[in-house]
Amino acid sequence: MKKVILLLYIFSFLFYSCDLSKYKLVKEYDLSTRFEKSNGKETATYEEVIDFYNELDDAYSSVSLEEFGKTDSGEPLHLAIFNPDSEFDPENFPQEKQVLLINNGIHPGESDGIDATMLLFRDLAQDSISIPENTIIATIPVYNIGGALNRNSTSRANQNGPESYGFRGNARNYDLNRDFIKADTKNTRAFYEIFHYLNPDVFIDNHVSNGADYQYTLTHLLTQHDKLNSELGKYIHHEFMPALEDSLAKKDWPITPYVNVFNQSPKAGFSQFNDSPRYSTGYTTLFNTMGMMLETHMLKPYAQRVRGTYQFMLTTINIIDKNSTKIIGARAVNKDYFSTKKEYYLNYKIDSSKNSTLQFKGFQDTIVKSEVTGLDRLKYNRDQPYTKDSIPYYNYFKPSDTVSIPKAYIVPQGWWQVVDLLKLNHIEMQPLEKDTLLEVEIYRIKDYETRNQAYEGHYSHFNTEVETYNDSLRLRKGDFIVSTEQKGIRYLMETLEPIAEDSFFNWNFFDTVLQQKEHFSPYVFEDKALQMIENDTLLKKEFDSIKKADKKFRKNWYSQLDWIYKHSENYEKEHLRYPIFRMLN
Repeated sequence: MKKVILLLYIFSFLFYSCDLSKYKLVKEYDLSTRFEKSNGKETATYEEVIDFYNELDDAYSSVSLEEFGKTDSGEPLHLAIFNPDSEFDPENFPQEKQVLLINNGIHPGESDGIDATMLLFRDLAQDSISIPENTIIATIPVYNIGGALNRNSTSRANQNGPESYGFRGNARNYDLNRDFIKADTKNTRAFYEIFHYLNPDVFIDNHVSNGADYQYTLTHLLTQHDKLNSELGKYIHHEFMPALEDSLAKKDWPITPYVNVFNQSPKAGFSQFNDSPRYSTGYTTLFNTMGMMLETHMLKPYAQRVRGTYQFMLTTINIIDKNSTKIIGARAVNKDYFSTKKEYYLNYKIDSSKNSTLQFKGFQDTIVKSEVTGLDRLKYNRDQPYTKDSIPYYNYFKPSDTVSIPKAYIVPQGWWQVVDLLKLNHIEMQPLEKDTLLEVEIYRIKDYETRNQAYEGHYSHFNTEVETYNDSLRLRKGDFIVSTEQKGIRYLMETLEPIAEDSFFNWNFFDTVLQQKEHFSPYVFEDKALQMIENDTLLKKEFDSIKKADKKFRKNWYSQLDWIYKHSENYEKEHLRYPIFRMLN
């Protein structure tokens, strides 16, 4: 018994006298990916992706994985952050450090970025590649979770691998890269939370595409510089894009602008893609974030596309890290750009009066007879590559419309859907403390066209025209005054101006004002109509003039009564009156 006690005493002494801080029970982590294990033929499942980032979070103090909100799939959206300083709260990030946000799997069949970013984060955590000094890197590992869970091997008819992948539509079959303004999905609302939490300086959205056949694995779709405008627009166009193309060419990964054609030869030239605010990079532009999409070429082998995506991200990080001070400074200038402006520009179109020229590496193409349809078809010959030095590239845009910037917008509280989206986008607003009579500028919807087929859950409007008039309105306590003197001014202008391409009006948020609610019974209104034109000579003169000039109007008794009704006090003011008002003073 004494021997046992002695042994226990000796063991206890040795145990407590040792410096155990030098010893660590190390868990075995398998940080190789399905992509690597399959020799570049497969992509990770959603569960494998999240497990991988959880392992990174557990193994390395430089990586954190957090959850944000819920998506339409019922699963939360994840955000992984790499910071060698182990600080993951953006409020505590040093001012001199910029933030890069990488988005993956918005279309889960385009899985290149999912696998490439896993490799990138692992290599950063393990110090096997150069660690950026001035850039904190964040990623949404899989944005379209519902689409990633809907795994198949057939929906990407033209794509060369991987063996199985996710589906383009999300859990409710929305294309998430059309939802950044209308926010019909929980995914988008969770993205808002992440985006404004990080306030990224640079944004990458990884995609795969094929509009033509050509030699490149990599194509870039950068934020349109004229729309980004000011110093940030100049930087992305004149400095970042040339540096990106030159650096990747030196690595034997040549890149060209996104080949924006469909079933036609790129030899005649092509234009830059017009990324309106419905798209991810169009949305990030509204908050002065420099955005870019990588579009790898789906006909290239999967392993090659993933490695190219990795090199694109690594090259981008190297460039922006060396230019962090310039990017942060340019972004600060951009934020204040419209604070002194009286006008805002909308609905950018290609400026065909000027263009750039590209050296383009393509394949010879011909028009031949289709063996399927017997009609003409486009055919590429990969045995006949060419390099052409003067392909026209139309990458200058100009606005089609100009509107004055109001002092503030008034959003009545009844339009709570709009109020909710403004709040999710960190728009500052003040509720009226009491009922108030205000002089405001009002839009009346003059004309618009509507899609005749459903598009992303909407029959959206376009070519909207408005008339403007001033009036005094009695607003209710709790209605919102939304000043334009805030960092979200571009978001406000693009969503609340009804003629804007991706305005809330054009996305059907206000369709109830397009429908007249009160009407007249002809047999009752006939007598009142007669009384009106007998007592108002100017009204009668205008009425008779229209009858004389318009034969259809002259022969349609209801149209005539309706015209008089709409000039009467009985006609509802709300019909065709845009319900968001403008304060000019």
